[in-house]
Amino acid sequence: MTRLAGKTALITGAARGIGFAFAKAYVAEGARVAIADIDIQRARGAAAEIGEAAFAIKMDVTNQQSIDEAVEKTTDRFGPIDILINNAAIFTAAPIVEIERADYNRVFDINVAGVLFTMQAVARHMIAQGTRGRIINMASQAGRRGEPLVAVYCASKAAIISLTQSAGLNLISHGINVNAIAPGVVDGEHWDGVDAFFAKHEGKPPGQKKREVAAAIPYGRMGRAEDLTGMAVFLASDEAKYIVAQTYNVDGGNWMS
Repeated sequence: MTRLAGKTALITGAARGIGFAFAKAYVAEGARVAIADIDIQRARGAAAEIGEAAFAIKMDVTNQQSIDEAVEKTTDRFGPIDILINNAAIFTAAPIVEIERADYNRVFDINVAGVLFTMQAVARHMIAQGTRGRIINMASQAGRRGEPLVAVYCASKAAIISLTQSAGLNLISHGINVNAIAPGVVDGEHWDGVDAFFAKHEGKPPGQKKREVAAAIPYGRMGRAEDLTGMAVFLASDEAKYIVAQTYNVDGGNWMS
C-alpha cells in the first residue's frame, strides 16, 4: 500500500463523497493530501478524520486568487504537488425550454472553467518544479451522451472529456499525464438533490428515480465512492505512466465506449 509514497496530492471538492474517498485512499497509499473545498469547516473535519497526512484548504474554483492560494498553501505545507484531482462539481437539471442562463453560467463556471484553471495553475507549478505530475479530471457517464433533462450538466462533463484530451496531448511534453474518470451513478447524499430534480420534472414520487436508476445498472447496484478509488490510485501511480489523454468509465457496466 505504498504506490503513492512521498507524493503530494491536491484534491478539490474533497470534504465529502467521492473526493473524501480519494483522499483516504491516497493517504493509505502513502501520499499527503490537501483537502480543498469551499466548505472549510467540513474540510477540516475530513482532514482531522484522516490524520496528519491531510490538511484542509478553503478553495473556490470559480476564483483565480483562491485557486492560486490553494496551490501555494499546499506546497508550503507538503512541498511540490505531484497529483491533482479536479473533483469539485455541481449538478443541475431542467427541460431545455426552462434552462436559465444564470444556472448554465454557474454550472460551467464550476464544472468546466474551475477544472481548466485549476489544471492550468497546477500544471504551471509542476512545470516550474520539474515535477512529472499526474492530473485526474472527474468526468461522468453523462458526458458520453445526452439526457432529456440534463443538457447543461451533460455538456459540462462532455467538455471535461474534451479538455482532458487536449490538455493530455499538450502537457505530456512536460512529463505531466492528464487523464479522467467517468463515474456512473454514484450513491451519496447528493443523490437526494438529484432525485428531487427528477421528482419535480418527471412527476415521480421521491425515491422512485433512484430505484429505477439502480435497477438499470448491469452490476446490480448504484456505485459507491469507494468503487472509484482503485482507478484514481492507478492513474496517479507509475503503473499508468504511459497512459495519456484517456477517460475511463467506472460505472458498473452502465455505458460502453
